[in-house]
Amino acid sequence: MNKKLLLSFFLLILFIFDYSFLDNLLETYFLYQDSCFVEKVIDGDTIICNNQTIRLLGINAPEKNEGYFFEAKNFLSSRIKNKKVYLKFSKQYYDKYHRILAYIFLNNTNINREIVKHGLANPYFPQGNDFFTESFFNAWVECIDENVNLCKESKDRCSECIILKEFSFSQQKVTLFNKCNFSCDLTGWILKEEGRKKFVFPNFTLKPFEDVSIVVSGNCAQNCFIWNSKAPVWTETGDTLFLRDRFNDLVLWKRVGYNS
Repeated sequence: MNKKLLLSFFLLILFIFDYSFLDNLLETYFLYQDSCFVEKVIDGDTIICNNQTIRLLGINAPEKNEGYFFEAKNFLSSRIKNKKVYLKFSKQYYDKYHRILAYIFLNNTNINREIVKHGLANPYFPQGNDFFTESFFNAWVECIDENVNLCKESKDRCSECIILKEFSFSQQKVTLFNKCNFSCDLTGWILKEEGRKKFVFPNFTLKPFEDVSIVVSGNCAQNCFIWNSKAPVWTETGDTLFLRDRFNDLVLWKRVGYNS
């Protein structure tokens, strides 16, 4: 068998048994690349490069009024400010604010992923799976194991009590359950999606073996809260739920809807 036939046979086998591998390979190959000089870091996921605003793809870092904002900004500044970086683009070139969307690379290191790994941003893929989706969620799991920053485990005694009972995209509904035999004060606890939207619990105590639902602009009965939002909160192409205590420490997280 000559080399051309052997190569054709090999590609055919890959196509039949691992089409996703070829798809990812092609996607990586055709990602448009560029480079620029980083003049300013605005926050943990936004920079000014060659006088253009660039929003880092695949991550969502804290806003100015949130915990770890300055840590995320300083981390990014220490890595790339006043340096030449390389950009990789994906499905969408601009966001709705006309910022360029890109993955930032320095010395072959994916800086976006590093921010997640250090617990200074969470994975964020509103358009669904991307080439780096799995890598970023693996970085988040590494961060959970390290128990640092946004991944730091809650020390509230009720963090072991509150579990996720239901997470419905179609109903835009989340239900939490108290599995302990004592009441849990959830006042100030935060329910958040991958992006900026969050629900903060008002003065509320969840009794033993009872549940509470949070519904996006829907109808509520007993032990239910309305999450006022002009648009759906939970994205069906893939989303992650984060529940944090009043000190912003992580109680639980759940990734659903992504097609691996």
